[in-house]
Amino acid sequence: MTQVSIVVPMFNEARHIARTLQSARRAAEFAGLDCELVVVDNGSSDDGPQIARSLGARVLSLPGLTIGALRNRGVQASEGEWLAFLDADIEVPEHWLRVLLDLHEQARGDVFALDCDTPRQASWFAQAWQRRTLRAGPVLHSTQWLPTPNLLMRRHWFDQVGGFSDTLRTGEDKDFTLRLSQVGARLLALRTPVVLHWGFEGSWGEWLGKELWRQGSNLQLLRDNGVSLRLLRFPLLSIGAWVLDAMALSALLDGFPHLALLMLFIASLPALALSLRQSLKHRDLLFVLQLWGLHWIRLHLAGAAFVLSLFNWNARRPARG
Repeated sequence: MTQVSIVVPMFNEARHIARTLQSARRAAEFAGLDCELVVVDNGSSDDGPQIARSLGARVLSLPGLTIGALRNRGVQASEGEWLAFLDADIEVPEHWLRVLLDLHEQARGDVFALDCDTPRQASWFAQAWQRRTLRAGPVLHSTQWLPTPNLLMRRHWFDQVGGFSDTLRTGEDKDFTLRLSQVGARLLALRTPVVLHWGFEGSWGEWLGKELWRQGSNLQLLRDNGVSLRLLRFPLLSIGAWVLDAMALSALLDGFPHLALLMLFIASLPALALSLRQSLKHRDLLFVLQLWGLHWIRLHLAGAAFVLSLFNWNARRPARG
């Protein structure tokens, strides 16, 4: 029987890990696969490791590693012909693996992922922020990179690129899947069905903290993958927003409030452009406005993350799935 090894990095996810592992095992059984669950714990202080063991997972305790290194160690400890990666707060549908394996048998792609959505219980900003990633139009989308809330591939693709970066604190999924694209793997995203992200941000503080952390590896991504417009785009927009904010403050202090307002409006245009690009497919004005505000905040967080990265701030945060 074909075996799939499902690797799950984890840090203090006792609230969600049972749902993740149970849904993954059901999906493997539905697909007729022998399932190996490997949870790689980054030094949890809650009951997550005990819960995972009680559900038949092999648990590796490896505190202090990056999330990419956790996934790599999980793969090294696994044996499956197929590799699947899940975050520790993701619930997959029962036909998750069956749908993706059918696409592989039809020679449609090599590396697969489902779109990710939030449960309806999530706060409006968590729902809006996740909703922006949902695709519209065709069910299947070829792409150059995929995020890793869920990911499936044959082991030889992982081996061909040497796995995830052991050093990136964030952005390891983009780095990994961009390298897969570069060696010829066909990356395919499915709009439906979706996986559910139960670890949604429950407060503004949590959302701000996560986004600040996620923006912390932009410089390292550029260094590791080379300078490209795709990787430079967001850091440059962030720098531009900060420069315009400074000009607006200077204009206000010099007694030109109308000029200051104009500068602030111009500074908000990149956020509006990002919002429109991601929300027009949904035809929802409220969603456009929500994303405009969230992207404006995120652009400024990216600039703050750049400054903090100079002091190695991200290295102090444990990696979690």
